[in-house]
Amino acid sequence: MEISHLPFPVALIDHTYLLIQFNKKFKKLFKKATIGLDVREFFPTFEIEKDDQLLTYKKFVNYVFIKNSIAHQKFIVIGMESDEIQTLKKEVKELQTYFDETYEGIYITDAKGITLRTNKAIERITGIPKEYYIGKNVSQLMQRGILKNSVTQEVVRTGKTVSLVQKNYIGNITLLTGSPITNENGEVEKVVTVIRDLTELNRIHAENSHFNHSVMNEKIDVGSYDKGIIIKNKQMKSIFQQAKRVANFDATILILGETGVGKDVLANFIYNQSSRKEKGKLIKVNCGAIPPELLESELFGYEAGAFTGANKSGKQGMFELANNGILFLDEIGELPLNLQVKLLRVLQEGEIQKIGSTKIKKVNVQIIAATNRNLHEMVTRGEFREDLYYRLNVIPLYIPPLRERRDEILPLIHHFLSKFNQKYLLNKEFNYEVIDFLISYNWPGNIRELANLIERLVVTTPENEIKIEHMPPEYKNSVHVNTNQQISLKEAVEETERKILERAAKKYRNTYEIAKALRTSQPTVVRKLKKYNIKPKMSS
Repeated sequence: MEISHLPFPVALIDHTYLLIQFNKKFKKLFKKATIGLDVREFFPTFEIEKDDQLLTYKKFVNYVFIKNSIAHQKFIVIGMESDEIQTLKKEVKELQTYFDETYEGIYITDAKGITLRTNKAIERITGIPKEYYIGKNVSQLMQRGILKNSVTQEVVRTGKTVSLVQKNYIGNITLLTGSPITNENGEVEKVVTVIRDLTELNRIHAENSHFNHSVMNEKIDVGSYDKGIIIKNKQMKSIFQQAKRVANFDATILILGETGVGKDVLANFIYNQSSRKEKGKLIKVNCGAIPPELLESELFGYEAGAFTGANKSGKQGMFELANNGILFLDEIGELPLNLQVKLLRVLQEGEIQKIGSTKIKKVNVQIIAATNRNLHEMVTRGEFREDLYYRLNVIPLYIPPLRERRDEILPLIHHFLSKFNQKYLLNKEFNYEVIDFLISYNWPGNIRELANLIERLVVTTPENEIKIEHMPPEYKNSVHVNTNQQISLKEAVEETERKILERAAKKYRNTYEIAKALRTSQPTVVRKLKKYNIKPKMSS
């Protein structure tokens, strides 16, 4: 804990009253202060309390002793004047009021799962007084049927934020999101769980087929993409804010991300924010969907009689059609080397040459390229021109996969369910177990896969309520802990460990990089990779 910069006397003591750390202002006030000295040398009547309440002790000036249970039973001693103490007490009272009065349930446990604190909303959501939970372990609550699964245990096991949907014992469907509080060593010491009651939200959804996105997400109007883009994740908000800032510059933009993350949606957004929208069109070309022998004529056009079968009047290419606008080149990594040279010329000179023509034509086109491939690695292998790569990579925008922004999955579920209910004039609903599965699934196909699955379920499920048994066979095999299937803790840990290592082995070049990313040792990584028969990109 860094206290040297604080503008008032501060010291840190342990549970035996010994000084661990103090700043210069504390030393100036108490010249005899040394590490290991009993703080009662300065505060003879001071005793450590068992609760987290603020205490005051008067000696020369007023002092506040704050218990910091997160830091292994250490305590902070802060020297303040009387008015500062009153201000601090007021702020603590305001925070306590916010904690108690917030609409969402808040549930705090230690790393062993023992309940430390809850707020008033827990009573509304569960029907049980908040005092009942204090001191009880979440495993006890599961045994008594109050909880079905424990988000706390998953957070402690993984060290990451975890979400799950479950029906509580009074029948309310709830979304639980647990977040870890870690110490300086990265160990989970507390878990803060936010509980949202989805029962009322689902009722609103049933009454309003359009579903009000503002209940759960921020909406940015982009015109051509359905009725808006759902943005709840902080990283995604940052990406779209950056895209909005660069939209009126003519620099080339390279959008990176896995298949189905929404690269075309971001390209649409940029176009709609750009002044080029008033001057020209947004023309889209999928470089991987057009046969290589036809791609050149599609991009650059051709003159009459340029080749057998050519249109007698010739044809405009995509660059001409996008003149004064934007050309979106999707799957740019599939562009053949010979066309990479011609594209480079357009970027450098703003000139194109039709097939069968000797004339050079000037075009004013902004390029947005997108790929799910690693262009830098392709350059290394000689599959992509280095000069073109740097020309394209002027403003890179990376869209993370859906599994890394799970806070957007639930809003997307409601969005697509509403969309397809409207499209097919139906009124389908998801069972809470299906929602739980959709939130916890890893979505290798990202948003596109999620949308396709929801449409499939809406169309093929005969009942209005879509349940786990209605899931396609290939998804049923992935339904694990959140259904009635049970596996041992050891099996669950090993399966999670294997998946994490597989992803890391694909992403990083060697075992040293994997170890750094996973915050463990390189020998441990080597041993684990061997255990699960996983091969990294390059041996080390």
